Amino acid sequence: MSDCLVIIPTYNEKENIEAIIRAVFNQEKKFHVLVVDDNSPDGTSTIVTNLIKEFPNQLFIENRKGKNGLGTAYIHGFKWALAKKYDFIIEMDADFSHNPKDLVRLYNACFTNQGNVSVGSRYVNNQVNVVNWDMKRLLLSYFASKYVRFITRIPVFDTTAGFVCWQRKVLETINLDKIKFVGYAFQIEMKFKAWKHKFKIKEVSVIFTDRDLGASKMSGNIISEALFGVIKMRLKGLPK
Repeated sequence: MSDCLVIIPTYNEKENIEAIIRAVFNQEKKFHVLVVDDNSPDGTSTIVTNLIKEFPNQLFIENRKGKNGLGTAYIHGFKWALAKKYDFIIEMDADFSHNPKDLVRLYNACFTNQGNVSVGSRYVNNQVNVVNWDMKRLLLSYFASKYVRFITRIPVFDTTAGFVCWQRKVLETINLDKIKFVGYAFQIEMKFKAWKHKFKIKEVSVIFTDRDLGASKMSGNIISEALFGVIKMRLKGLPK
């Protein structure tokens, strides 16, 4: 049994999914993996199902019927993890933009109680650790995080980061049914609510590497949600 579950949401990740799962299982700490697949037409879920035969006690899959957004996939995974009594839950992308070797560092930042939440941060102390992004995307991401930090006052440099470890008690405290956003703003909202509940957020410096295989899920709607959603979040004061 492991005390830590890694949640990997997927949509059309057949090029990456087996390799990323094996990479997680090759770490010095034992992790479990839950894949939340949004009915990928490319056969991603079939690959995972076949791998479960090899890793029956470490690998799990939840198949959803539609493509309903990153945020709802993670919330589905969070609820599954809480029901299974995991003490630590990590969000991670399937495309190797998050290095599996950093999983232990994120876990340790929460396990040793440095933080109730640990964030794999690309922008700790305003240093930029991003590989293979074009300048336009890099500047958009960097200044979006600075913008969110300015609007919300949350003391986190990389507010849109999607490589995050949560202590169980944080996810139990946040009302997951009240989360409003589904794209990048989901990541902001979760951190904002954790901070409002006075949980400690620790940033761990990581290098983010853009995917080599498969297609990016970035869209204009996701960016708009992040930019304009935080203003509504700050002005209205989201329910906890």
